[in-house]
Amino acid sequence: MSVRSLLLFLFFFFFLFVSRGLSQQRLSSSSELLALYRLRGSLGLRSRDWPRKSDPCSAWRGVTCLGGRVASLDLSRLRRTRLGKLDPRFAVDGLANLTRLSSFVSSGFPLPGPVPPSLGPALPALSRLVLNGSSVSGPLPPSLAAAANLTLINLSGNSLTGSLPPRLGRLASLSVLDVSSNSLSGPVPAEVTGLGRLTVLNLSLNLLSGALPEGLGRLADLTVIDLANNSFSGVLPSRVWSLPSLRVLDVSFNNLTGNIPSLVSNSAANVSSKDAVLNVAHNQFYGPVTASGLGTVFARFGSVNLSGNYFEGDAPIAANVLIGGNCFRNASNQRSFEDCSAFYASKGLNFDGVLPPNATHPSSSGGGHHRRRLAFILVGTIGGLVFILVVALILAFLSRRRGTGGGGQRDVGGSTAQSGSGPPPPNSVVVNISVVGEAFKIEQLLRATEEFSESNLIKHGHSGDLFRGVLEGGAVVVIKRIDLRVVSKKDGHLAELELYGKASHARLAPFLGHCLDAENEKFLVYKYMPNGDLSNALFRKTSEEDEGLQSLDWITRLKIATGAAEALCYLHHECNPPLVHRDIQASSILLDDKFEVRLGSLSEACAQEGENHPNVITRFLRLSQTSEPSISGASTTSCSYDVYCLGKVLLELVTGKLGISASNDTSTNEWLDQVLSCINIYDKDLVTKILDPSLIVDEDLLEEVWAMAIIAKSCLNPRQAKRPLMRHILKALENPLKVVREENSGSARLRTTSSRGSWNAALFGSWRHSSSDIVSVYAHPREGSSLKQSGTAGSQGSGQGGDVSSNSHKRPSKEVFPEPSSVSRDVEE
Repeated sequence: MSVRSLLLFLFFFFFLFVSRGLSQQRLSSSSELLALYRLRGSLGLRSRDWPRKSDPCSAWRGVTCLGGRVASLDLSRLRRTRLGKLDPRFAVDGLANLTRLSSFVSSGFPLPGPVPPSLGPALPALSRLVLNGSSVSGPLPPSLAAAANLTLINLSGNSLTGSLPPRLGRLASLSVLDVSSNSLSGPVPAEVTGLGRLTVLNLSLNLLSGALPEGLGRLADLTVIDLANNSFSGVLPSRVWSLPSLRVLDVSFNNLTGNIPSLVSNSAANVSSKDAVLNVAHNQFYGPVTASGLGTVFARFGSVNLSGNYFEGDAPIAANVLIGGNCFRNASNQRSFEDCSAFYASKGLNFDGVLPPNATHPSSSGGGHHRRRLAFILVGTIGGLVFILVVALILAFLSRRRGTGGGGQRDVGGSTAQSGSGPPPPNSVVVNISVVGEAFKIEQLLRATEEFSESNLIKHGHSGDLFRGVLEGGAVVVIKRIDLRVVSKKDGHLAELELYGKASHARLAPFLGHCLDAENEKFLVYKYMPNGDLSNALFRKTSEEDEGLQSLDWITRLKIATGAAEALCYLHHECNPPLVHRDIQASSILLDDKFEVRLGSLSEACAQEGENHPNVITRFLRLSQTSEPSISGASTTSCSYDVYCLGKVLLELVTGKLGISASNDTSTNEWLDQVLSCINIYDKDLVTKILDPSLIVDEDLLEEVWAMAIIAKSCLNPRQAKRPLMRHILKALENPLKVVREENSGSARLRTTSSRGSWNAALFGSWRHSSSDIVSVYAHPREGSSLKQSGTAGSQGSGQGGDVSSNSHKRPSKEVFPEPSSVSRDVEE
């Protein structure tokens, strides 16, 4: 090497050294050094990430300094020590002395607990706050607006509750506001429209409601508006359509309405983009879409989804526009004429549609036909009453034969069993598929799955095989392939389509469409869930340095339990008639990228037995076909059956034992007996005997585990009438500490604070009342009953304490809830 080359090399090396030294100066503030050490201790960070004897600016991972002062902190790739994992909290008081901190990021780093109210006032220089997927809970503090320099807030994928603070509208520099995938409720405050520099507004997947503020259309810099999966109502502000920079507008799955052409008549022409997205699906928008101005708006977007509304007139002819489930003329997969007419009539408008060929036109009736019509009505009425009476007598006779002779088939696995001889009842599943998702062509699905290759097979399900696929636009989907020659329930796909046609909730697995063209094969298409289902996500492979399987932390497990209860609460209490899922197990609880629950496996769902059926005949037919008891002691068409199954899922989350929710064999029932004996409302430490050994919990979290175990045991009450309602289960899971602390705070307090209708009383009522019922049966068994489970394979439990007959001579223990042993199950039947 020449001298010249050597000098150039040394000069270059010196330049790099100096520049690195300027950018990585040593920390010059002793107060900030103390604050970082305080933060290191409160978060329980590992010494390998933040070593004690090294300068934070140069050696601490995620710490960036500027001018010898801490400028940003990124905890997203850090991990806690074993001791730190015992007490994970949102403990960031040390940030208060980092007065020049401009960025705080904790993506995926768990910070369970509420956002400290002091966070905003303590950090006047903060411009970026990113806490997505950090297990943050509780309300969003209004004091956050004290950090006046904030330009980006990302709190998505947490458990935030309460409403959006109006004071956030004071953040004049805010550009991005993302609070999606939380549990925020209430309206969007009008003050939000004061965020003049806002470019991204993402409020999707919350519980927000009410009308959208009109001033939303004045935020000229907005490029993304995502309000999907909420309960917004009223009209979409008209000026939103003319926002010049808008690239994504998603208001799908709300209750918005309005005549869109009238809203966009004054829209300005904008530059189109193939990446732009417009999604107004599943609302109540109406009117023609070929009006002046509307075509210009649609031309801006590369992808347009209008499905599930009430648009009328000529259908838009464009490859990028989805139009299913509307009122367009001369288009397939549309709503019925009656549905469209009724909707437009409710708006005081005439429906300008065209009757389908097989529709019945109302005919004018003259006076000469009056008497003949009355005669027809009279004959029909009398005939109907006679038919009802005959059906009732026949079914009563069959029911009596089944009760005494036991000649029917027993439904053990949760599917419908048909008993008796003679023709089956007519198929009652009638679905208007035009309002349920998009109609895919078989060629599309073949391309998406590489002709359903084995490499894309996810699993074989009892209702069909599941395949992973990629549509032409790049969307990743799951396609259920149903071979009608193989599956036991031939109309399972129709039942699922019927449910999606009538029910809409963010907790249900997102349904995209169907392909029903083939005679022997049917296909249903869903959105892909990145984290699979609970059965394969509870313990999963990790790419970090730990070997083996990584288990879900307790905060995530509680989040999953609450999400599953929310989904079932919707089916049981918000649908009319109430719907029973009938297939609740770990594999039916799907998880998105943020471990939010999306309930799947809906092919078995049906209306609850005997609840609000349209007529007596339907009720009798359903009773004769589907009311066989299950292994849980309840009819599978009863909401209490779902409660029982959810109890098994909750025990899986507590114990980490997989497969329990999907099994009813002898070993499972014996395991249940053993585990339930370790759940006592008076002894918290007893639950540690069944706790998943991979879980690391502190004293407070152990109380939550104890509470979930208690809730699970209430769900598993062998007497179905004593099981809590799903809305009470949901309330208990949302307030787990109240379950154990209020129950053990003294009987006087319980008498004064709990009413018969309260969730607490409903939950614990199932414990207090069932003991005397079962004990009385032990002492006075009914004639002909056996104290051993009989007639059902895989139903004998081990019991606790040996021979059951000896229990009648023992004084009942302090435990007030009996184990669902073989005796209890036989008594229930």
